[in-house]
Amino acid sequence: MSAWLPSAPCTPGACVEPAAPVVAVPRAVLRLTAVTALVLAGIALCPLGGRIPAEWVRRWCRAVVRAVGVRVRFTGGPAPAGGLLLVANHVSWLDIPLLAAVRPARMLAKTEIRRWPVAGALAARGGALFIERDRLRSLPGTVARIADALDRGAAVAAFPEGSTWCGRAHGPFHRAVFQAALDAGVPVLPVGLRYRQDGQGAGTAAAFVGEDTLLASLWRVVRARGLVAEVETRPVIPPGAQPDRRALARAAQPVTPAPAWTHAVLLAPRAPGVQGMTRAR
Repeated sequence: MSAWLPSAPCTPGACVEPAAPVVAVPRAVLRLTAVTALVLAGIALCPLGGRIPAEWVRRWCRAVVRAVGVRVRFTGGPAPAGGLLLVANHVSWLDIPLLAAVRPARMLAKTEIRRWPVAGALAARGGALFIERDRLRSLPGTVARIADALDRGAAVAAFPEGSTWCGRAHGPFHRAVFQAALDAGVPVLPVGLRYRQDGQGAGTAAAFVGEDTLLASLWRVVRARGLVAEVETRPVIPPGAQPDRRALARAAQPVTPAPAWTHAVLLAPRAPGVQGMTRAR
């Protein structure tokens, strides 16, 4: 593991609980059909690029999330125009359209996403900035590419945890991407993401962690009933508000990361008769 290739202790077997209650299989299949049609339409329109109004992109992203049966609640102010670094905690593949619903942006993504069926083509055509996470020497060049995009007035979206967590535990924000915001002199917009089911606390039905497959995670989401995504945009951090990338990463962290001993407790099997202990992924 390196600072550029962080990992999380969350795994599907350890912390992803089955979605309950669930919808009937025919309804889940209808949701799959609807989201597939929307994604294919998005791929077809990608060549139009910047000619598509930002509001249309936001509406399409919200439609994708709603198509899989997830309701969305937005809180906080709107994203500013111009060069902007959007950062958020990372739980699910749903995080990507949810961030784009806040403001359409070039996504910072690992190179493996290029190989994903359908989603990989959509990310590439949408202008994603791909990271070779296993090549630490590529880090300065990647930071420079991000800073150049920000300096040209683009929005770039990133998940500085570097790995998905289950939503009941969170990792620290790694600071490399924040150097690009400092170099370009642009603000940072922190966004907090949380998923609930049936009005309960943070749940794991939407989580996409460890060796989980995209299809398995997608099926778990479309089967879930009453799943709600909460998107909180926090106050913008203006350029120069923090002295360095370490301080900027701390200021942008929407949630407090759990300490190492908490990960060990969360990952431990539940003892018989003990209530309220939740395993993290």
